[in-house]
Amino acid sequence: MRQGRPYDERGYVALMAVLIVGAAATAIGLTLLTTAMDQGRAALITQQSAQARDLADACGEEALQQIYTSASFTGTNSLSQGQGGCNYTVTNIGGNNRVIDTIGTVGTVVRKIKIYVTITSTSISITSWQEVADA
Repeated sequence: MRQGRPYDERGYVALMAVLIVGAAATAIGLTLLTTAMDQGRAALITQQSAQARDLADACGEEALQQIYTSASFTGTNSLSQGQGGCNYTVTNIGGNNRVIDTIGTVGTVVRKIKIYVTITSTSISITSWQEVADA
C-alpha cells in the first residue's frame, strides 16, 4: 500500500511548482502592464504640456496683435483650440509699458507666460518673454 505514496507526493510537488511559476508569471505580467501604463501616462502629460505651452504662446501673440491694433488696449480675452485653450490679460503698468499674462491649459496641464512690452509711436518692443510659475 505504500507504493502509491511517492506518486501522490510527486503530484503535489508538480502542482506546487505550477502554482509558483504561475504566480511569478502573473506578477511579472502585472509589473510590465503597470510600467507601460505609467509610461503612457507620462507621454500624454508631456504632450499636453507642450500643447499648453504652445497655447500660452499663441495667446501672447494674440495680445501683441491687440496692442498693435490699439496701443491703448488693456483687458482680457481667451482662445480655444483643439483639446485646450488659453487666456490672456494685458495690463498697463505705467506710461508705454504693458505686461501680458497668459495661461495655456490642456487637460489638467497649465503653462503660464509673462511678457513685458514697451510701446513707442513706431514699434512694440518685447522686453521679456518668460515662462513663470504664477502669472
